[in-house]
Amino acid sequence: MKIKRYKKVNKHLNFYVNNFGFRHPYQVLVDGTFCFAALNNKVNISDNIPRYLQGELKLLTTQCAVIEMENLGSKLSGALIVLKQYPVHKCGHEGKPIVASKCLLSMLGNCNPNHYIVASQDRDLQNNVRNLVGVPLLYLHGKTPVLEQPSKVSVEAAKDNLGGISMSERQTIEKLKLENGMVSDNRDKPKKKKKKGPNPLSCKKKKKQSVEGKVVKSGDRKVKRQKVRIPEHVREVLFNKKT
Repeated sequence: MKIKRYKKVNKHLNFYVNNFGFRHPYQVLVDGTFCFAALNNKVNISDNIPRYLQGELKLLTTQCAVIEMENLGSKLSGALIVLKQYPVHKCGHEGKPIVASKCLLSMLGNCNPNHYIVASQDRDLQNNVRNLVGVPLLYLHGKTPVLEQPSKVSVEAAKDNLGGISMSERQTIEKLKLENGMVSDNRDKPKKKKKKGPNPLSCKKKKKQSVEGKVVKSGDRKVKRQKVRIPEHVREVLFNKKT
């Protein structure tokens, strides 16, 4: 079971490494909800999460997340102690703290340029993260850490931006390949369709059929009545009867 879990998380991480430039040590943004869930489930974040992600980590938090936990009262004092163990990352809200979820979203921006992994149990924050490109989402399912599979927007972005190379860069690479003779130009150019001449059968004149000395066109609907030839001896007999 553990082998399957490790294979799955390795597959998800490789997706972000290959398509969005993630590198060791991974930077994990942790909020108070994640620390609270870890404390209740007796999960040691500093030991279990690096083992689960199979790599070096930097567990980080923000001043906004710490202040939010302090304002929630003594019931969360244990989670606050856990959260304060991690280095406080500059978030730009010093002196004017905001809600932790909005703080983390502001650090992610539109495309997560600093390659953060978000660790949170906040459902609203999770839904917002799923709509962003290139943001891995980590949460606890009971005692088990789970790195969610890449979202649809991340998969679509990876298709349009293979290997972190923009469309213009890919076009430049293809152009250089053509100039150096590494790629045949015939593959890219579609074959031109040659203009075809008229159908020779349609240009053919219609044949004329003759019926007993009278010309009848094959295309005519009505065919003129044919003349019947009467043998000479029959004609004589008929003539004699009349006379």
